[in-house]
Amino acid sequence: MKAQRHAGSGRGVGTRGSTLADAAMIAGVGAAAVGALGLAVVATVARKVVVPARDRPSEARIVRIDRSAGTIELISTPDTIVPGRYGSWVTRRAAYVQLGDIVEVRERTVVRTLLGGDIEALRVGQEAEFSGWFFRRPEELGLPSEEVLVPTPLGPAPAWAIHPEAGQSSRWAVLVHGRGTTRSEALRAVPSFRNAGYSCLLVSYRNDGDAPPAADFRYALGDEEWRDVDAAIGWVREQGAADVVLMGWSMGGAIVLQASRRTSHPELLRAIALDSPVIDWVDVLQHQARENRIPGLVGRVALLAISRRWGRLLTGQATSIDLARLDYVANAADLALPILLMHSDDDGYVPAGPSRALALARPDIVTFVPFTVARHTKLWNYDPERWTAAVSDWLEELVPLPPGH
Repeated sequence: MKAQRHAGSGRGVGTRGSTLADAAMIAGVGAAAVGALGLAVVATVARKVVVPARDRPSEARIVRIDRSAGTIELISTPDTIVPGRYGSWVTRRAAYVQLGDIVEVRERTVVRTLLGGDIEALRVGQEAEFSGWFFRRPEELGLPSEEVLVPTPLGPAPAWAIHPEAGQSSRWAVLVHGRGTTRSEALRAVPSFRNAGYSCLLVSYRNDGDAPPAADFRYALGDEEWRDVDAAIGWVREQGAADVVLMGWSMGGAIVLQASRRTSHPELLRAIALDSPVIDWVDVLQHQARENRIPGLVGRVALLAISRRWGRLLTGQATSIDLARLDYVANAADLALPILLMHSDDDGYVPAGPSRALALARPDIVTFVPFTVARHTKLWNYDPERWTAAVSDWLEELVPLPPGH
């Protein structure tokens, strides 16, 4: 089926664009924003896309702590007022606490239950980063795990291997976290895969703070990170894997989709699961530009900067990013594996439009499970029963690859 280009995508962005068109647009930026100053703004915007942030911005602040009642009061934000179980980093990740149900929503604050973590380290006035991780390490799930090293092209990358109760399986799930997070993000999915009989490998990849960094210390938005996931597929193959499911969150979704198309082990791959995935980076980056009130022309030239050779002088990238190759709606016809796609319509960071477009383009392979209210990568946190049922039911319907296929 020939996929149709979905509305909202940036036509002409990618490695196949016209140099003359680039030059005309850059000239427009120079005229509109006084030459060098305009390019400096473009460089700042473009670098925010590809440079890993050392500290994630804090969305909230602690207003009150009641340890006897086991509650915490936070400034209200779109994330802190969503029901469910979450984690919160405070004091620039010096402490971590687990948060539960909402007790009360006030005019500008929200009161939630404290479930565990570094509660004694909490202080009024601390900034709080709201997280969907909930679990930080495998032992918090009560499961035995093994710390392993995956030999990636850049060097050994740490990963967790967790097996089902019956022991190591020939069916594996390779779980890939999103941008600005670590493999802890994927721990929420382990029980579902483990109960279905899968061994799990929770991987790290270049520039995530655990794996060896790239030489330029720049994200490639999946266009290079897939190589580390492919190395992980090779590692589980050496452990006896005969059937592999890939799962990714946010940018991790873009990474596993790219890995599925470019892997050196295609015969092992059985299916792909995606949670709040980036299906089209142009759509995401245009959305972020609008949210941050970045002038449209500046945003468009920033997209060109990260995808053209000349832009490397502004961004510090070693290689340009092929944004056209990372548009999985435009390239939907190239996808072949069964896909479970879960996305919240009010994601707030990665719009769900491209996910819906992919589901419409490839109904033969995509099982689309829409959420509302859940926000970005917090689907499990908001409704763990529905999330778990969606994953478990989908895994149950997958037919294992035949031996020796």
